[in-house]
Amino acid sequence: MACMKFLCDAERCIECNGCVTACKNEHEVEWGINRRRVVTINDGEPGERSISVACMHCSDAPCQAVCPVNCFYKTDEGVVLHDKDLCIGCGYCFYACPFGAPQFPQEGAFGQRGKMDKCTFCAGGPEEDASEAEFEKYGRNRLAEGKLPLCAEMCSTKALLAGDGDVVSDIFRNRVVVRGKGAEVWGWSSAYGQPAKEGA
Repeated sequence: MACMKFLCDAERCIECNGCVTACKNEHEVEWGINRRRVVTINDGEPGERSISVACMHCSDAPCQAVCPVNCFYKTDEGVVLHDKDLCIGCGYCFYACPFGAPQFPQEGAFGQRGKMDKCTFCAGGPEEDASEAEFEKYGRNRLAEGKLPLCAEMCSTKALLAGDGDVVSDIFRNRVVVRGKGAEVWGWSSAYGQPAKEGA
């Protein structure tokens, strides 16, 4: 069984926000919610990079671990989904997620939070596939239609990859080999900005 994953190639992302727009348009996401966003690191400086961020559908999801009502569940494909009928809007998942994926809707009275919302990997929710109730709460279920998430399909530079984790990692591995950077791509100097220590 495929284990679905996202990967954003920072060498290719041009911060066009096409993935953000595609997600909001495809699922009619309410105002104030960004299931996907583009983050720029070292903005305006040498080495500036952008990366598209959403729920990474973790193998050991922290949002699922902290939820007091167990509204998070994992599909057979490894997609972490959220049942809005069970959600109490406590916000624990928001604080536990390192990617800031679960979000509160911004509309309504001050302090009124409602149900959390997050990226669904275009896999809908617990309702019947392609039903009106599923679309209203979670958006379109593209996985049930045999398609990949629209954010990745609409990425003009193919920086955002989505699909079976093994296939995605093979594509990225091939890109790294073609670029000729080898081991230093994720080496000590890239992570910490200083040369590697002897014997490290």
